[in-house]
Amino acid sequence: LKTDHLDLWQLHNVQRDEQLEQIFGKDGAIEALIKARDQKMVRFLGITGHFDPAVLVKGIARFDFDTILMALNAADTHRLSFQQELLPLANKKKMGIIGMKIPARDRLFKPGSVTTMKDAMSYVRTLPVTTVIIGCKTVEQLEENVAIAKAFTPLPAAEMARIQGLAASNVAEGTWFKKPVSPTAVAEDDQNME
Repeated sequence: LKTDHLDLWQLHNVQRDEQLEQIFGKDGAIEALIKARDQKMVRFLGITGHFDPAVLVKGIARFDFDTILMALNAADTHRLSFQQELLPLANKKKMGIIGMKIPARDRLFKPGSVTTMKDAMSYVRTLPVTTVIIGCKTVEQLEENVAIAKAFTPLPAAEMARIQGLAASNVAEGTWFKKPVSPTAVAEDDQNME
């Protein structure tokens, strides 16, 4: 459980079916969240994840969460796509949709792939999302992100396809936080704050 503030409590980084069974099982986290909402301790309930979209699809099918925080970037459609599997369902359920992992901790950026924050952020903001979260390491990055957000206009389909095509050359790095391709591979810990 992650508390963003008193208005929204989220089940954070839900990765596996076993976690869903604990959340929705007897005395599970969902019971505590519903109780907190009923007692007016919190207004909205959410779920987050960036490991496996199929798990989140199951989670939002089992409960009417208000929000979802999901991984979305230009490399997403090339492997375990949140954009193709989860985003349409979340929109159908009229959830608040928060995009994260926009530049994949800058790993999406490389020559021959996506190289600018403007492309990375504009791509995700053009999707049917409510907002995006982008980590910043410097004040300059923050200022650049604010400028990009202020000047944003949705991209035409051809520009979306161009950016997505660029990201195809960097899928492993652009989706490093997702479930590993091989069941024997070890997932990288993306919770460290470096």
